[in-house]
Amino acid sequence: MGNPINTTGATLKSSTIHQNIPCTLVTGFLGSGKTTLINQLIADKSTDERWALLINEFGRIGIDAALVSSSQDSDSAQNNIAIREVSGGCICCTSQLPLQIAISRLLSDHHPQRLLIEPTGLAHPRELIRQLSAPHWQTALKMQAVITVLNALQWQREKYRAHEGFQAHIRDADVLVINRYAQLSTDDKQALQDWIAELNAQITIIWADSDYQTTSNDISTSNDYSAVLSTQLNKPSQTISQQRTVNIAQHKKSVISLQPLSHSLSNKSLFDHSTNDNNIQADKDIELPYRYHETQQDIVVAGWRLPADYILNADKLQDWLLTLPNWQRIKGVLHTSNGWLQINFTPDSLSTKTVSVQADSRLEIILQTSTGQEDAIEVKLDWEAYDHELMALIL
Repeated sequence: MGNPINTTGATLKSSTIHQNIPCTLVTGFLGSGKTTLINQLIADKSTDERWALLINEFGRIGIDAALVSSSQDSDSAQNNIAIREVSGGCICCTSQLPLQIAISRLLSDHHPQRLLIEPTGLAHPRELIRQLSAPHWQTALKMQAVITVLNALQWQREKYRAHEGFQAHIRDADVLVINRYAQLSTDDKQALQDWIAELNAQITIIWADSDYQTTSNDISTSNDYSAVLSTQLNKPSQTISQQRTVNIAQHKKSVISLQPLSHSLSNKSLFDHSTNDNNIQADKDIELPYRYHETQQDIVVAGWRLPADYILNADKLQDWLLTLPNWQRIKGVLHTSNGWLQINFTPDSLSTKTVSVQADSRLEIILQTSTGQEDAIEVKLDWEAYDHELMALIL
């Protein structure tokens, strides 16, 4: 996980692209609840049905697959879920080759009966939809409704509502699952629906509680959440169908340029800071402890991997994480004084869960270096100091 896919000699075989596999995109902004939704979908699937999950992580450590697999209750459930990660950037912003190779390998190696794709929360859904609307996927994948997750607590904050990336997920979705809405008044809910309608009047709205257990539709009729969502899994995507029609009419390929990420790492830290794509080795070859960070526009992504025998003070670790400047998302699977813990933090939700023993500890954070406001003070980050602070938490 977390490594560039070796494309040497990789080809798309005709035997792997003519399968008409049902495929669902699960999109949403950072911290919206995509992984929780996917875990619910997996929990509700038939135990004898084989699924595949393609996860795109903006960072390089590779944690989301662990967050999904650790939620499965049995070996049989995990054996029927094949998970592949494409890490180190947004697949919708790069060339189409990594996406093509990842999907073709999942289909040819695991022969799934359904494919789920979870792009990073910083993705541009329309670009990904354009890629999946290309002619060579029209026989390989049967594109079902694009499901987007919206965190209502985020929506209440102007910086999210006005954010183009936040809005983009709603514009290019067939179904919108709204969670964390309990604090919204009746007027707020109506305002939210009006805001959604301005962006996408055709979208189907599903209201779900924070645990994804119950739902009501936009006319306040109670329904079983799992049944409602399962229905959407089997509905064709109108969004993708329209895009495919556009592609046929235009008769030209969409050209997407690769925007390289910048790297800025100190050579004097306790950690191995290799950031050149050609130098990032397979997981087993990375010398631990390891840390990287990279910047794109006003977003910084940083990750640590620590040996499994490093035990972190659980309470002090949480305190330290919450004092990091202007963090937007924190996730990890870590060996702590309270056992192995899965952590999943957003500014409005702090979630921890006990998980099974892992091969190593992994932690990833996303920070915003500027709020974009005129009076904002740019956040200064001292990574060597953070390295030492984290190491000081080891018992």
